[in-house]
Amino acid sequence: MSGLLALLDDVAGIAKVAASSVDDIAGQAMKAGSKAAGAVIDDAAVTPKYLTGFDASRELPIVGKIAWGSIRNKLIILLPIGLLLANLAPWAIPPLLMLGGSYLCFEGAEKIWHAVFPYEHKIHDPKVHANPDPAHLEEQKVSGAIKTDFILSAEIMTIALAALPQSTVWMEAAALALVALGITAVVYGSVAIIVKADDMGLHMAANGRLGLTRAIGRGLVKGMPVFMKLLTIVGTAAMLWVGGNIIVHGLHEMGWDVLYDFVHHNAEVLGAMVSEGWRGTVEWTATAAQDGVFGFALGLILIPIGTRIIGPAIAAVTGGKADAH
Repeated sequence: MSGLLALLDDVAGIAKVAASSVDDIAGQAMKAGSKAAGAVIDDAAVTPKYLTGFDASRELPIVGKIAWGSIRNKLIILLPIGLLLANLAPWAIPPLLMLGGSYLCFEGAEKIWHAVFPYEHKIHDPKVHANPDPAHLEEQKVSGAIKTDFILSAEIMTIALAALPQSTVWMEAAALALVALGITAVVYGSVAIIVKADDMGLHMAANGRLGLTRAIGRGLVKGMPVFMKLLTIVGTAAMLWVGGNIIVHGLHEMGWDVLYDFVHHNAEVLGAMVSEGWRGTVEWTATAAQDGVFGFALGLILIPIGTRIIGPAIAAVTGGKADAH
């Protein structure tokens, strides 16, 4: 009996360790995933454009195809590469992280630039027909969305990997896999809700039994375009904030402290002007705002480099055309 009790005690101990490991993995994944907020919001804001022009019955299947492609991007390609870098070439992660941060700054600044100085980008492509085959068009759109997702997923996974504490390779793999699955579910679940919200609104407005139901339906139909614009604004601000923060901290870790000290000194000065209860909030807000301003300035510098040098070079190598989303 004593042997059985000892065995049960050992099993209970193992179960506690396993439960603790699961909690650790979940906690690490949550913290790491939150660091990728800018890319996540951008992903959710970008994807709906690939559904424009399709019949409503094809919207959710297309979202599902893109989501499955996103999971493959993260789990089959990016996760193994990230683990190899973390364990064999950890020195490569900060430069890659800063490269991803620079891309976020470029994307955010370019969105603002196009909003302030709008232009019509016309592409003359003999392969594009007036009435393309719907199935072929869907395949092209899904392929384009998955390629865009790969870039955003690479940013997300790199940011998440850098945010994970030192651990075993299996813990890192499990946390990254949880980040990949969780973020994919959040992004494409949100996209599915967004793209079907106007259809739901139309249904409620036309078939609702109560006046309140019909009013909510009409509100959804009228409000979704505004919501999409708001999502784009929030996504752009998040990209600039996260991108700027990555660059500032990256330079600090590399020994260049001028910008980091400047940002934190200003935040502390502003924090000292308010009561103790609000100090942390004010300092965080001030830091984020300065990171965003720096991210925007860096992005403006990168716009001509990206559009006139890097974009055409990639197009020349791939035989395609440069296309910023």
